[in-house]
Amino acid sequence: MDLKLVKNLLDLISDSDVNEVSIEEGDFKLKVKKQSESESPQQVHYQMPPQQQAPAPQPQAAPAPAPQSGGESGGDAQPDGDVVKSPIVGTFYEAPSPDSDAFVKVGDSIKEGDTLCIVEAMKIMNEIEAEFSGTIQKILVDDGQPVEFDQPLFIIKK
Repeated sequence: MDLKLVKNLLDLISDSDVNEVSIEEGDFKLKVKKQSESESPQQVHYQMPPQQQAPAPQPQAAPAPAPQSGGESGGDAQPDGDVVKSPIVGTFYEAPSPDSDAFVKVGDSIKEGDTLCIVEAMKIMNEIEAEFSGTIQKILVDDGQPVEFDQPLFIIKK
């Protein structure tokens, strides 16, 4: 469900004589109930379906974006490049739908503003866009995996 649609519904309900509304769309449920005789904010309840996956171990964080990380040593060295991190907590999706191709693959050239992935939070699909142009060096998260705020998602070489 789109956040703008939810806001429009809330505005319509606040301007009407309706006191309570429940909407169900698949696993998404929204219930709005006005409080009587007060100017208190409306209550909104979201119910998410139970998460079926346990969070995967946090991948080893790549070095902070540095123009020249040079010769990294160690058994599990990350490719050179800048790290794109998740701006929100949610579920990582590499494609717009299960039967679609991934937005990006390792080796793809991307431009600033290109969609890299989707992070779903509260049934809202948030497109994560590239903040700079470059080449995808590594995808650090698997499709359908839960991600945390500030978790590294991609390494992109400028």
